[in-house]
Amino acid sequence: MRLETLAVHAGAAPDAETGALAPPLHLATTFEHAPDGSLPHGLVYQRTDNPTQQRFEQALAALEHGTRALFFGSGMAAGTALLQSLPAGSHVLFPDDAYHGFRALALQYFARWDLRCDFADLSNLDAARAALTPRTVLLWAETPSNPLLKISDIAALAELAHARGARLLVDNTFATPVLQQPLTLGADIVLHSVTKYIGGHSDLMAGALVFGNGMQALAQQAFDARTTVGLHGSPFAAWLALRGLHSLPARMAWHQRNAHAVAMALSAHPKVARVHYPGLPQHPGHALAARQMREFGGMLSFELTGGREAALACAGRLRLFANATSLGGCESLVEHRASVEGAHAVSPPGLLRLSVGLEHPDDLVGDLLQALAD
Repeated sequence: MRLETLAVHAGAAPDAETGALAPPLHLATTFEHAPDGSLPHGLVYQRTDNPTQQRFEQALAALEHGTRALFFGSGMAAGTALLQSLPAGSHVLFPDDAYHGFRALALQYFARWDLRCDFADLSNLDAARAALTPRTVLLWAETPSNPLLKISDIAALAELAHARGARLLVDNTFATPVLQQPLTLGADIVLHSVTKYIGGHSDLMAGALVFGNGMQALAQQAFDARTTVGLHGSPFAAWLALRGLHSLPARMAWHQRNAHAVAMALSAHPKVARVHYPGLPQHPGHALAARQMREFGGMLSFELTGGREAALACAGRLRLFANATSLGGCESLVEHRASVEGAHAVSPPGLLRLSVGLEHPDDLVGDLLQALAD
């Protein structure tokens, strides 16, 4: 079954009780159990599990070719559950431009949890190899990365990790399973901020982990962490996320088309110093992205020759691109990342990140050109 067909039908079996084609939404917080505590229905409490999220988990696992998926209240919650499942004293290697939330988490909380970390350019295999330590248990990759759109070689990083007895996690939020399937390339775990493209409408917050073969024990530990720490998502968020999966391939095709048009226009503009978009032939990761991705996605960033002040001025003149955080919704967004990242900022001061939405590409290009012209 091809991915587009699977996206529509995974987790979409008609409701057994009513025959409804839309999945039922189970809002119950508690479920009947036997007097001795046994679970005749397999469920006990919403924080532990519920039928709506089970449908979403089955669907996402199928799309990512995983053996098990877990649904969480946010992408940060998903990543936190995994990190809290690692043995004390473990070392985690993050990318140098990791999502700022996980950078902050590592720098502020790892010492309290008896974990260690380093940051390296994981798009450079020599740098990744040099940063590994005897205690490294997890390589944490983002490809494309946020916000510099670096491309890392998933298969090569998996081989590098496995040779050291470590595991490879790939944050697949930017690409989604429509454009990239890391588990088929050797990764062990996939992370999603479901809030973004999978949700697709800027109206839900959720996250997910998907585990590959041989990850049963770690998946169970993450499940236990979700339950004990209270990192679960709501059934309504799971219901919206499942709906988002059904239209994901169609939306990603439109996002991709629009982002490519925007990137081409920006790359030719004299006030733009560089465009970070793997779909451009001049991008250093273009050839690798073409091998491990179906298309290049709807995210890009660009740096202005005038630096921070020029970037802020441009963002302020945009009319169709809303100045807002997050990404992956129908509407186009712009964000000055260095301002948003705060104390742990690593983004260049003249960089603007774009989440290219579903508007007409000519209108989006026109908006950017007028903002750059003033």
